[in-house]
Amino acid sequence: MTSLSPGDRVRYEATGDDGFPIVRYGFVGGVAGSDGPVVVMLDGELGGDVVNLDELRPVAVTTIELALSGIDLVDNPEYRCGLLELWCAEADTAGLDIDAVMPVHGECDCSGTAWVLAELHAGEWCYALRAVRCPDEPDVVRVRADLLAPPSW
Repeated sequence: MTSLSPGDRVRYEATGDDGFPIVRYGFVGGVAGSDGPVVVMLDGELGGDVVNLDELRPVAVTTIELALSGIDLVDNPEYRCGLLELWCAEADTAGLDIDAVMPVHGECDCSGTAWVLAELHAGEWCYALRAVRCPDEPDVVRVRADLLAPPSW
């Protein structure tokens, strides 16, 4: 985990009172030390929450990930197209500025477990947005972006 400073945008992953996972976004209000805890000003709330450092991730294109139940989301081409829109909505909620989204229409890789959904551009960086079926989670589809190429500066 990289160190966090006041003002950093973060993603907070936890389990809700109902037992389901929740993802919230906010800004670091203060850090109690190198091991936390961290005060997070969550979006839509007036006060700050004290959060363990290991429950936070800095917001970046590569840290926005959806974990969705149902392999039909990738097996069905119509559903697969919707994964791009879901990820873009999550990125917008996170406060990311994506400059360009170029859909690729779900091209499958050689392994049959990953589908390229789009090429993304944010600043000078280029990413591939993929839907991946993980062997250790047979009914879960993960949608995330990976860096394609660093800028050539």
